[in-house]
Order: sequence, then structure tokens, then C-alpha cells
Amino acid sequence: MIKAAIVDRNFAGPLSATLEDYPDGLVFPIDKPYRWTSADAVHKMKIALQKHFHQKKIKVGHAGTLDPLATGLLIICAGRATKIADQLQASTKEYISTIEFGATTPSYDLEKPVDAEYPFEHITKEIVEKALEGFIGPQEQVPPIFSAKMINGARAYEYARAGEAVEMKASPITIEEAELLELATAPSGRPAATVRWRCSKGTYIRSLARDLGLAVGSGAHLTALRRTLSGDFEIKNAISLELLHSSNIFAV
Repeated sequence: MIKAAIVDRNFAGPLSATLEDYPDGLVFPIDKPYRWTSADAVHKMKIALQKHFHQKKIKVGHAGTLDPLATGLLIICAGRATKIADQLQASTKEYISTIEFGATTPSYDLEKPVDAEYPFEHITKEIVEKALEGFIGPQEQVPPIFSAKMINGARAYEYARAGEAVEMKASPITIEEAELLELATAPSGRPAATVRWRCSKGTYIRSLARDLGLAVGSGAHLTALRRTLSGDFEIKNAISLELLHSSNIFAV
């Protein structure tokens, strides 16, 4: 059970002006905007808390990185709650992804342009649903080279952007659920699947997009991603940083 104060849409503000009134710290389930890094969100939250509590030394961190091109649930911990960040990060995650078939990119998403095209006329709802069945269960996943995975003290994407080849080692993950919500036509004219994934910590949905393309006899890349659940936290209760400032949460 989380003892820290949870500041979300159900929080009956305002926050106390004294950080010591929250001996177990604070947890903020945030709805991260598109193109923000997780570090951006932490930085902005830290500035807001420093101003609110009139303290410069406030520990702030996040529980589970969310890619800049993804939106949705990012859990930010402050004060003593930073000590349970690893515990929160270890929870089951849920994502809603859009995966476009018929083309691949080096980053497996929209960070890099299309580098190859593949046939896609044969792809149907039934084919995608059948392929998704094969993803359920424990497995070994190779992370994308364009990722925040640490390799020899540096992020994998640093090597990738420098054009350096590095070996990406597989990590154990578990896919609990993989549900096709919709198969539609993207603006490019290619088929695009909206898929809901429920998975373990450390799962890269971009890699799943790549693998799903292979599984249906084509190529694929991720075009949109939203995290909707992390452990006991749900996106419906998350709060945007803008709403955080416009509400009475910081009012004292």
C-alpha cells in the first residue's frame, strides 16, 4: 500500500505549504504531453514544487520512462516517495498503440523516416488478431537501438545517433494481453492497427510493432503510443501539469 500522498484528479487540495506535512512524500500521476521527455516533466514539476514549498532541495524523479513521442501516464515522485519509485515502476503497464504496416523505420517509430516498404494488401483483421495471439506470455525481447537502455554507461540512442553499432541484449518480458481494437487505413494509405497491450516492466512497444509487422508477413512501425495504466494508477485519474497549475492544488 502506498503511504505517500497521491495528487491526482481526486485530490482534495490545496497542498500544504509545508513539505514536512507529507512525511512519506508525494506521488503525481501526470498525463505527459507529446514530445516532452520524462526529464522535462520532472524538471517542470521540480520547479513548481520548489516555488510552492519555498525549498530548493526537493528530490523529484519518475517511476518508468515514457518516450518523447508517447503520451499518457507518467508517475512523478517527490520527497521521500522517490524511494518507492522502483517499486512503482515494477508494476504492470497498459498501452494503446497505433501500428502502421507496410513500412519500417530504423527507430521503429516516427523519430526516423521510413527506410523500407513492404507488401500490405494481404493484411486483414483476422490475420492481425491471429498474429497477436502469438505474443501472449513470457518471452525475450531485444530493445530498440534508439532507446534509453544503458550500455557501458551511455544511453543506446546516443550510440545510434552517433552511427555506432552496439549489441542490444534481449531482456525477459511478459505480455499479458494483446487486443486489436481497430484496423483502419492510415493517411499514407497503409493499414494501421490500434492495439491495446498489457505487459510487464521494460517492454518496448516499438519492438512489438516491429515484430508484429514480421508476424503478418510485412513490415511495421509505431505511429502513436499512449500509456493508460501503471500498476494501480489509471490515465483517467492523471492530471496535466497545466491543470495542476490552474487548479487549487498549489493554492495556499
